[in-house]
Amino acid sequence: MLALFAPVDSALKRASSLDYDALPEDTVWIDLERPTPDEDRAVEKLAGIAVPTREDMQEIEISSRLYIENGARYMTASLMCGADTTSPRLSPVTFILAGKRLVTVRYDEPRPFAVIENRLARTPSFNATGETVLLELLDAVIDRCADILERAGADVDDVSREIFEPEGSARTGHQKRYSEILIAIGRKGDLVSKVRESLVSIGRLVAFLTVEGEGLKWPKDSRTQLKTMQRDVISLTDHASYLSNKITFVLDAMLGVVNLEQNNIIKLFSVMAVVLMPPTLIASVYGMNFRLMPELQWEHGYPMALGMMLCAAIGPYMFFKWKKWL
Repeated sequence: MLALFAPVDSALKRASSLDYDALPEDTVWIDLERPTPDEDRAVEKLAGIAVPTREDMQEIEISSRLYIENGARYMTASLMCGADTTSPRLSPVTFILAGKRLVTVRYDEPRPFAVIENRLARTPSFNATGETVLLELLDAVIDRCADILERAGADVDDVSREIFEPEGSARTGHQKRYSEILIAIGRKGDLVSKVRESLVSIGRLVAFLTVEGEGLKWPKDSRTQLKTMQRDVISLTDHASYLSNKITFVLDAMLGVVNLEQNNIIKLFSVMAVVLMPPTLIASVYGMNFRLMPELQWEHGYPMALGMMLCAAIGPYMFFKWKKWL
């Protein structure tokens, strides 16, 4: 899908109709979402650039993600998509600065794109250029990463409280509850690692933008905004690393709680086995089929055997209680 944004009534709005043979020359932002070959050719003709393929965008080498070609800057970053679902993912998005025009190529739907489109459509944007739109997009992407980390941090705190400060009957725990907690920890760890990977790619992109030259000259306000973005990316990357360490700690604590519960269960079975061993010995003795066993003829032999078994069971139990092993 091809979307063109041009100044209309002091705002940047999407073009209502498209003619691939005559795209508007005053277009400031060209957004290619899952482009077709015809759309690629139309944009290449208008902007004078080569639109990268999906395979090119998925390259991980820095030289394949950040480079200058024919005076245009090609910058590819991995952006978060589906962060509010159970299957978050990273999707490569290419930003191309060609003159005063911005071209974006993507095969997913990162939320910041819709946010910026709505913002530019209702906010006066005098002298809007591709550079200003790019800065707005990057600012929205960084804000989105911050929101995801804030929510992930709150969720990790909830999981931590559920482990260390369970309420009521939850203190004993059971297999289903532990499985749910472990799944939640795993999902948050995966989400935070993806956000950190996205922030690293965004930080490289912002650093690449700060290098002026090849027709790119930032005004003072834009340079200040880029420096602010760099500081934000660094702080968010550090926060993502902190959350990763915290998630690892919570996971270790959860596994420790599970091991403790298993040890308590094994200890209970061990104590029960020790308590029942003396009564079993007595019952085994009097269950023998020897011909001469004087106790078998006693009138009170049966109650005596039961009493001996009861005393033999109570004795080890009281000893364990005295030693505070129970």
